Amino acid sequence: MAEASFLALGDSYTIGEGVPEEGRWPVQLVARLREHGVAVAAPYVVATTGWTTDELSSAMDVAGLHGKYGLVTLLIGVNNQYRGRSSVEYREQFLALLERAGKLAGDSRRVVVVSIPDWGVTAFAEGRDRVAIGREIDAFNAIAHDETHRAHARWVDVTTASREAGAKPDMLVDDGLHPSARQYGMWVERILPQALAAVRELPG
Repeated sequence: MAEASFLALGDSYTIGEGVPEEGRWPVQLVARLREHGVAVAAPYVVATTGWTTDELSSAMDVAGLHGKYGLVTLLIGVNNQYRGRSSVEYREQFLALLERAGKLAGDSRRVVVVSIPDWGVTAFAEGRDRVAIGREIDAFNAIAHDETHRAHARWVDVTTASREAGAKPDMLVDDGLHPSARQYGMWVERILPQALAAVRELPG
């Protein structure tokens, strides 16, 4: 059986800033998929710390991506929120990315969108308005959720898990901001069912 190709699109959360490669959630996801008998290749990651929606789009242009991938994941938007970019702009640019992801997958049902985690609960947010951060992230996630369902792609909430993890030392890396491999493992447990459905229900 040929391996399903896997494209992971995003920012620092997708590359796993501060964790070893095997701790990144896309890499952990591949391991879990293989445990379930799914032949899937190592993830091809297009992500860099600090990227916003438009920067990810530009990077995809440079990468010269072409379909079709057996699985595509998309997690983007925290840097839009951090930089104070508007929700109107986010909706427009997220939708464009989602459409591109669907074309690269050959079917939007092979696209798994992962929600933006809440960095406002981390130690990095000390002295900032944590409530406002959470409210803004919720607003961005509501947009992503709406557009994901409209496109018939798959949605996974990891924001709740990020809030449960909070600022617990073993859930963050040394920068006090980015998730540890252990927290990414929590995310993978939530992502896995949708990823399994994407690759099993749509063979070929």
